[in-house]
Amino acid sequence: MSEDELNPVIHAPARLRIVVTLAALREGDNLSFTRLQELIGLTPGNLITHLRKLEDAGYVTTHKNGSGVSARTAVELTHGGRDALDRYTTTLRGLLDSANGSGPAGPPGPGVS
Repeated sequence: MSEDELNPVIHAPARLRIVVTLAALREGDNLSFTRLQELIGLTPGNLITHLRKLEDAGYVTTHKNGSGVSARTAVELTHGGRDALDRYTTTLRGLLDSANGSGPAGPPGPGVS
């Protein structure tokens, strides 16, 4: 396994935090844009940019309800997003296991610390 196998859409730190936060919800549940912003600690503009990338990849959906001051945007992780996160974490675990010698790559060779 190599770091090239890590999903670049999810691998960006802010997007990883978004996906992991949404994955903590039950499938079909969502968070408001405002609540997600509070949890992640991004500016509205940064959050919008990252959500757009995740939405383009099919990992999240957003739904706007209402208009004006009472508008609420809900953000939800898709089934594809959950699958992508599962693949990402499996790949990352494999990389970490191989780095400490407990994975399929075996222990490091001579002279490798």
